[in-house]
Amino acid sequence: MKRMLISGGNKLTGTISIGGAKNSAVALLPAAILGGVSTIKNVPHISDVNALIDILELLNCQTKLEGHELTIDARHLKNTLIPHKYSNRLRASYYFMGALLGREKYVEIYIPGGCNIGARPIDMHIDGFKALGANIKIDGDKYILEAQKLVGTDIYLRFQSVGATINIMLAAVYAEGTTIIHNAAEEAEIVNIADFLNAMGAKITGVGTNTITIKGVKTLTGAEISVLPDRIEAGTYIILGALIGENLCIKNIIPKHIEALTSKLSEMGAALTIKPHEVIISATKNLKPCNIKTLVYPGFATDIGQPMSVLLTQANGTSLFEETIWENRMGHVPSLNKMGANIKVNGMSAIIEGPTKLHGSEVIATDLRGGAALVLAGLTADGTTIITDVEHILRGYEDIVNKLTQVGAKIELEEI
Repeated sequence: MKRMLISGGNKLTGTISIGGAKNSAVALLPAAILGGVSTIKNVPHISDVNALIDILELLNCQTKLEGHELTIDARHLKNTLIPHKYSNRLRASYYFMGALLGREKYVEIYIPGGCNIGARPIDMHIDGFKALGANIKIDGDKYILEAQKLVGTDIYLRFQSVGATINIMLAAVYAEGTTIIHNAAEEAEIVNIADFLNAMGAKITGVGTNTITIKGVKTLTGAEISVLPDRIEAGTYIILGALIGENLCIKNIIPKHIEALTSKLSEMGAALTIKPHEVIISATKNLKPCNIKTLVYPGFATDIGQPMSVLLTQANGTSLFEETIWENRMGHVPSLNKMGANIKVNGMSAIIEGPTKLHGSEVIATDLRGGAALVLAGLTADGTTIITDVEHILRGYEDIVNKLTQVGAKIELEEI
């Protein structure tokens, strides 16, 4: 186990380069088993990727990671049970459901893991698989999916779920006929996955809109794709720049993907300059309070809400943080209050009074994005902050300690 030690109060200046998107990479790796030999570039070095590589190798896929380039040879895949010790390491293990169902028409996998930010049911995934013709058996925590064949159909999602949209796409590429996903999620990561599948020979149109059409094919080949820049990592560090930056440059980004954040920062009076592939941001006094409501893309991303709540503790007045996606997004609040914040939680909403002076303390990362919020708070606070359960943070932020150290942060990981 590890813990993170942070000495706060230092201005951050220099450049942070954003890596490949976690939420894209964790779907691209399972998608690769639908073809032959594929190459995925700009792969982030995070523990979720390591967990997926272990599952690929369990399935007898050959993998080779050189730098940020991963080659996956799925030609000799052997379909086998994905046990709890593999699937429980990350929620995105469920993408092997769609990929194996599409390719093999049979899957055995234990319920996926991930952060405790809510019930996070996979019923929409299962309903989509059933609509395509799969039979589903649940044996305790084990799911068994099988089908004689998959047949395209119209699938209506009651909520724009990223996971369900991608998982249904993965299964439907090998279905007979045409599948149409209505009320599909529109995130940029879904476009990245569809581009990969189309390069493999799939016929997918409409991605980036709420109606995606998949015309089934009989075979797919390997292909090459690059993971798009991580908009959540970018957003986290941009918020950090608004807290303690001094001309902090966040580069290798796609500004369109973070417009919901940058527009809120502008509304608050943050000092930021947006360029084609980077944002330069500095801390400023007299930040205005604002209201944040997380929504599906292109709305304010739920994964940015917790880091943003730290910035709201430094605004002059009362702000409202309203979470609409996951019911347990407030797990970081007790730690922030322990550090001096003034936050009152009511269900899935929080009233944040600012500005409050933050001070170092010993706190616990309850989930990935809540842990990132504590890193931001620790870097802003006076004194030393100790964060335990940092494995949550390392799941989604590549080389976070080195990236922050290079711009002036005093932060280190320590084995305990």
